Amino acid sequence: MLTQPLDRPVSTTLVEVRSYELDSFGHANHAVYLNWLEYARFVALARVGFPYERIIERGWGIYVVRIEVDYLREARLGERLLVRTWAEGYRRSSMLLAQQIVVEADPALEVARARVTAVWVGADHRPMRVPPEIRRALGGEAPQNAVGR
Repeated sequence: MLTQPLDRPVSTTLVEVRSYELDSFGHANHAVYLNWLEYARFVALARVGFPYERIIERGWGIYVVRIEVDYLREARLGERLLVRTWAEGYRRSSMLLAQQIVVEADPALEVARARVTAVWVGADHRPMRVPPEIRRALGGEAPQNAVGR
């Protein structure tokens, strides 16, 4: 189970399993989880003052370059799920976000967990430093000497 941090914002987004998200086995298709996770990431950014429109206005982009998902339990039609999202850390041009999907009625019941590496790009579509205002808003600063993307 992922442990939520106490020193930075944790965004919680509600999703409900819909009929067209089910596979032939009657539970949410694994690819649908990626949609829920992406939606929750944009909700998390909006809640700290950076809605999609503001990101685009600034000429920024956020490209997912790696995502790891552990599927822990099936999600069934009509189930209400909470997607928790928080920043785990940063490198030069990338940030690591942790996400957890739990059942709303029983938040101790974990459905999935994910770690997402996203690279920030500028108007020139080249990697740029993660904006300091994003780091401040999301918290989860990495050590000073972080290297890499």
